[in-house]
Amino acid sequence: MEYLKKTEYTGCHRGMRYRLEGVAKEEGGKVLRATVWPEPFNFFTTPREEKESEEFSFAEEGVVDAVAWMNERFCARQDKWDHAAERWDILPETWR
Repeated sequence: MEYLKKTEYTGCHRGMRYRLEGVAKEEGGKVLRATVWPEPFNFFTTPREEKESEEFSFAEEGVVDAVAWMNERFCARQDKWDHAAERWDILPETWR
């Protein structure tokens, strides 16, 4: 949790990239946002429509819930992750 209070945590697993980050809410407080997307590009280069996000409590149990959600997304979309590295066509036209 101390790490997430300062910056985001990113990684990848077999074609699925992920990011955990603390996000301030307008009404005060913070939530933990988990985002997954297919390789081969980073968070900022990947088009928004290729990403899936969910928010959780900004606490230890929120991290556990976020990891469970990411595992569920990995299992549910296995075909997407298996061929993710081949998806160079999702690169935005402005980056080509």
